[in-house]
Amino acid sequence: MQKQTVQYLLGGIFSLVIAMSIGRFSYTVILPYMQDTFAFSHATAGFLATSNYLGYLVGALVAGRLQIGGKRIPFLQISLVISILTTAMMGFTDAVIAWYVLRFISGVMSALIFVVAASLVLDQLAGDGKAHLSGLFYSGVGAGIALSAVIVSPIHAMFDWNGTWIALALFSVVLLVFIVLFIKPVTQHPQQKQSQTVASQKVPPTTWMKWLILGYSLEGLGYIVTGTFIVSIAEESTSFHGDATFVWFVVGIAAITSCIVWSTLAQRYGYVRTILISMLIQGLGIVLPAFATNTMTLYISAFIFGATFMGITTVATTLARQILPVNSHKILGYLTAGYALGQMLGPSLAGALANYTNSYQYALFGATAVVVIGALCLISGLKYEKVKVGELATQVNLSK
Repeated sequence: MQKQTVQYLLGGIFSLVIAMSIGRFSYTVILPYMQDTFAFSHATAGFLATSNYLGYLVGALVAGRLQIGGKRIPFLQISLVISILTTAMMGFTDAVIAWYVLRFISGVMSALIFVVAASLVLDQLAGDGKAHLSGLFYSGVGAGIALSAVIVSPIHAMFDWNGTWIALALFSVVLLVFIVLFIKPVTQHPQQKQSQTVASQKVPPTTWMKWLILGYSLEGLGYIVTGTFIVSIAEESTSFHGDATFVWFVVGIAAITSCIVWSTLAQRYGYVRTILISMLIQGLGIVLPAFATNTMTLYISAFIFGATFMGITTVATTLARQILPVNSHKILGYLTAGYALGQMLGPSLAGALANYTNSYQYALFGATAVVVIGALCLISGLKYEKVKVGELATQVNLSK
């Protein structure tokens, strides 16, 4: 592997930690502390999350229309700086309206960073003939989630909820320095390897993309209920014993290796088949706390959730890039926009329903149903992978 590819991988991982693990998902683990301090409702918590996801939707739509060409790297750097500033500023105000604005801007930056960083790293991996290592890149989200779960509790103990936001922003600044050093303009791009890699891959036609976008959008709507509220569910459960933030740590640990595992399975058994199966497994993890919220159930739910949600993203975005490899940031932007639309609606609907019923149970049932329906939307893509498996078998026989 080229040195530049390794640097792009590390820079991409750090970018995801800043934009996704901290910019987006740290809210999940800090939320209970904020609720303890300000006693706002589940509905308000859901609306704050939705504000962030509305921003994510806007950012994804913008990313799909960007004409940045060779300016992706400076664009990424500017977006990272703004993301860090919004994280820091969360700790300097206790006005709910200001939180809405900051979470919205943070969401916009998260989407832009995710799409641009993914296009840079995936293009570099494909150019070096290492597209199968995309799982390493996406593992950055899980690593950041696990890290935030470990450090948030002691930071909160010392500096309260607002100091936690500021500390996470300072940590992001350190990562930004490495990103600037690692992600630089490509000096040499082995196009021959890239064309050979793409040519050897059998994927659904471009007309099938609508089903991938629909299924992935429903995944966004369903998964985010657990992604937003699982720590709060543990915090409020009388049958859960232990530190609720450790539930989020389990999510992060499971997510780290999941990206690599699912991408490996996708190459062996097919991308569509892998996404479909992982979504069905995720549905099981989402629904478990609807039946019981004891310690073991919540840990199992957290592990299944962590082991699937970033794996699904890894495989879906890799598949999308293979279907439409030209101008990858555009197709990734549109795919991410559908996902963002789903996750924008999820927290508000779930939060309002939990507030009305005084329970997360019905929200979890609904989220599970949505994810399962999303998985079923992908069934039509399985027929294309039958061709792929047959051709691979022929290639193996010819090589003997």
